[in-house]
Amino acid sequence: MPNPVLNPKAFDESIKESQAGFAAAEHGTYIPPMTDGSATPWRNTITDVMTMNGTISATAVLFALLIGAGVYGWTAVDSVDKFGNLQIPGTLYPALFVALGLAILTSFKPKIARFTAPLYALAEGVLLGMISKIYDVRYPGIASSAALGTLCVFGAMLFLYRTRIIKVTDKLRRTVMAATMGVFLLYMIGMVARLFGGNVGFINNASGLSIVISLVVVGVAAFNLMLDFDMIEKGVANGAPKYMEWYCAFGLMVTVVWLYMELLRLLSKLRDR
Repeated sequence: MPNPVLNPKAFDESIKESQAGFAAAEHGTYIPPMTDGSATPWRNTITDVMTMNGTISATAVLFALLIGAGVYGWTAVDSVDKFGNLQIPGTLYPALFVALGLAILTSFKPKIARFTAPLYALAEGVLLGMISKIYDVRYPGIASSAALGTLCVFGAMLFLYRTRIIKVTDKLRRTVMAATMGVFLLYMIGMVARLFGGNVGFINNASGLSIVISLVVVGVAAFNLMLDFDMIEKGVANGAPKYMEWYCAFGLMVTVVWLYMELLRLLSKLRDR
């Protein structure tokens, strides 16, 4: 699913909240920050604001939880039963709904991301491990290929962003957001069609058109990573509150998981050719 988490509105609201009453000259008379009589301001800019190191640490914690839970999810899926059918544990759907619920809750309540993001990572990890095992039983080795592909894409997009080979401009941002919305609508059409017994073949089959669509979606997910990097950097530069470190780490994880799933879909289509 496209990443709805990291968006300008979330950062604007958090930054406005953190700066309210602190440096609000534009709203009236400037009120200097309270002090304890020394040179240290009342608002501790070291511990109260978002930092890059803090965001990296939060991201590392979430991905450690995701991978650990993913190992559990992987082992929870038995390859086959006595009839040769793949055994899917009953915890798959609860994990799906818990992960979805936590994702929605965190998206609307960034302040509690410190608590909900780790829980999301655990639930999503279990779900991802199960799905990966299901794919890997049918297409041996596909999960490791998708994981390696995700790491390569992540590294490439981070390099392109840090070196400013590709700059995140307003035009690029609007284009990627429009493409992301298009992907979301396309998947919604597919889901609705399935509910009514239909099938949008060009989304799920292994035709040339379907593979091209998957390639485009992988590209859109990759450019969402670049928007995520830009949002994180802007949040640090603008002094977003501390809780945004966990919110950003959560948002970045949502994009990485989406990218991984799209690579799984793409590789499975290529295997079916």
